[in-house]
Amino acid sequence: MTNHSRQPRRVRDLGIVVGPLSTGPLNAITDVPGVRVGHTTIVDPPRLHTGVTAIVPDALEQGRSSLPCGLFVGNGFGKLIGATQVAELGAVETPILLTATLSAFRAADALVTHVLAGPGHEETRTLNPVVGETNDGRLSDIRARPITEAHVLAALDGATSDLPGEGCVGAGAGTMALGFKGGIGTSSRVVGGWTVGVLVQSNFSGTLTVRGVPIRADDGGAPAAAAPPAPGAPDVAALQPEGNSCMIVVATDAPLDARQLGRVARRAVFAMARVGSDFAGGSGDYALAFSTPGASASGSVDDADLDPVFAATMDAVEEALLNSLFMATTTVGHRGTATAVPHALVLDRLRAAGVLPQPSTTGPVS
Repeated sequence: MTNHSRQPRRVRDLGIVVGPLSTGPLNAITDVPGVRVGHTTIVDPPRLHTGVTAIVPDALEQGRSSLPCGLFVGNGFGKLIGATQVAELGAVETPILLTATLSAFRAADALVTHVLAGPGHEETRTLNPVVGETNDGRLSDIRARPITEAHVLAALDGATSDLPGEGCVGAGAGTMALGFKGGIGTSSRVVGGWTVGVLVQSNFSGTLTVRGVPIRADDGGAPAAAAPPAPGAPDVAALQPEGNSCMIVVATDAPLDARQLGRVARRAVFAMARVGSDFAGGSGDYALAFSTPGASASGSVDDADLDPVFAATMDAVEEALLNSLFMATTTVGHRGTATAVPHALVLDRLRAAGVLPQPSTTGPVS
């Protein structure tokens, strides 16, 4: 098999730009003030490729008992712990964790431990931990359930406002998407003085589509009518095992209420179609959207003014999903191999389709 190694690069660094809106300084969910991200990655190849990703709103660590939150379920084949109370009350009470399907329950218990130990929870008698998951059972021994309380606490305690790791890190260590290696991705947009930030855990099936151009894993990445790959192009002829499910977390400092955040969460799932999701029946596709300030009498957004926020959300989700694949690396796992997206081949396809300009005389993309 041809060597698929290449340096992970974010799609924007490759010249692939999604939408007209500006990004935040990091182009990440952590551009939203008061939002931090931490990862714990567990890798013991080929048996284990898994981990935990924590999205931590500072307000919940600084005295707020909850933040407004909306939930949209694109397809409910999943184990999103805490979902019914989020839907009922329109609020999130804890940081949001992402992990592997069979480790979600241990992660939830550890999250409760973390929150109860924090200030202001000395008398807490009820708590709704929120833990999302996707199934990394092809690349990791999911039945081993290796996630421990220590792993979860490390992700929470290590969360920072820096650019989060992407690709094969945390909850994305063993995921696959659209025929290639998936993972964690993030992006942000600035609109109307507010920031919309997104973090995704990609693990779903379909045909990878980049700026409208399909990149198929089972035909060398080329559409049927395209010319054969150039000499030296990566060989991705073998059909890659596909993942199932996608978790999307949207954060914003726009003062939105839970109902409006539910509308934002819908658009987040809709954006999966842009990158080629087939929305398979066995895929658990969920989006959570929370507001760090929340709506109040002194500041709120009219429904008529939400279209720019919807556009920002869809663009940020699309780019985050692409980043999750483009930052991932080929992984030999427990029950198969997931190949990284071949950057050079994708760029060739986009240029052939007129989406990107022809390259300059500088060196090739690695």
